[in-house]
Amino acid sequence: MSGDWAWNQVDIISEDPETLGSTFVPVILGSDKTTVSVATGANDYYPLYVSIGNVRNNVRHAHRDAVAIIGFLAMPKTTQEHASDPRFRKYRRQLLHSSLAKILENLKPGMTKPEVVRFGDGHYRRVIYGLGPYIADYEEQVLLACIVQFWCPRCMSHRNDLDAESLCRCRDHTEALVEEIDYGALWLEYGIVSDLVPFTNNFPRGDIHELIAPDLLHQLIKGMFKDHLVTWVGKYLRLVHGEKEAERIQDDIDRRIAAVASFSGLRRFPEGRGFKQWTGDDSKALMKVYLPAIQGHVPTDVVRSFRAFLEFCYLVRRNIITESTLAQIQEALDRFHQYREIFKSTGVTPTFSLPQQHSSSHYILLIRLFGAPNGLCSSITETKHIKAVKCYDTRSYADLDGIYNSKVEKTTFKC
Repeated sequence: MSGDWAWNQVDIISEDPETLGSTFVPVILGSDKTTVSVATGANDYYPLYVSIGNVRNNVRHAHRDAVAIIGFLAMPKTTQEHASDPRFRKYRRQLLHSSLAKILENLKPGMTKPEVVRFGDGHYRRVIYGLGPYIADYEEQVLLACIVQFWCPRCMSHRNDLDAESLCRCRDHTEALVEEIDYGALWLEYGIVSDLVPFTNNFPRGDIHELIAPDLLHQLIKGMFKDHLVTWVGKYLRLVHGEKEAERIQDDIDRRIAAVASFSGLRRFPEGRGFKQWTGDDSKALMKVYLPAIQGHVPTDVVRSFRAFLEFCYLVRRNIITESTLAQIQEALDRFHQYREIFKSTGVTPTFSLPQQHSSSHYILLIRLFGAPNGLCSSITETKHIKAVKCYDTRSYADLDGIYNSKVEKTTFKC
């Protein structure tokens, strides 16, 4: 957590003589709904994870105690008759925020008054806690930011033109709009759900719009690559060549992918890209071999758009990002925006005003704020699901409470 956001928080903390000189400990949260179908009867779980910003990204990725589960969030259900009732939807959404506020309330005193904590090096230090970045996919970002689907949780761009330049959302501006504008206008013109209160409003220095973390997995790897670019190639082939010829070309693309020779760092796909369910690892492996597989079957601008996107993706996934890297990221993004127009001009997609596509425009700002994005990716929380669900199924709630409190203490003390 070496970005500008942490330094800004420290500047605010140092203004108070009582907290001056304290160590800042950002509390990083992450949640991700998951369905477990093996031996559990397709049960849904909503685990909540916690980490701190004082550990390195590679430690947070590793199988250590740097990320711990602290609870399971409620998922209220009702009959089909009431599922679309606005009152039930409001209750379900606000319950998420109320639950998060309740779970974190023990940390609230330590956000304004220093606490003495023993660190991993054996020394005692005065610490001040604060809400840090929240790791979530887009659907959860919508719930957390209290916005309407297909709007951006970070900026004010209209859903019909997300790439238009606009100001960043902030708590003060949102509260001012809620006081002055009626519910319907806020929903349609600003994408704000005004009858919900974010959990961050209960804590000092908390602004959910600022704390939404970049998500490499769902925004870039699964979103822009798998759901958009790969799908658009298939649509382009059908539009230009017809269904039968498109299937033949897709088979040839699969043949090329399957023919990739074994090599360190490359994964083989014996059946091409035709597998039923893509995981994040599948998409990352396919990204390495997909570009040469489509060469000759699609226009040059399509190939160039893939190349620009892959350069952008690999640059933002680096462990160390410098000013020179940021310039390369912007240059790759500009080229991608230039060459992707081929998909619109050929009728493959009517618009690029899509949340995953738009999210890429915020990456340089987010890198400056929070550092390298690979330490705040939802793949970190997804790798913890199996262990979390097993613990949930085999222990009582009382056991879980003691275990998770112990893990949170270890996470904090080892920073």
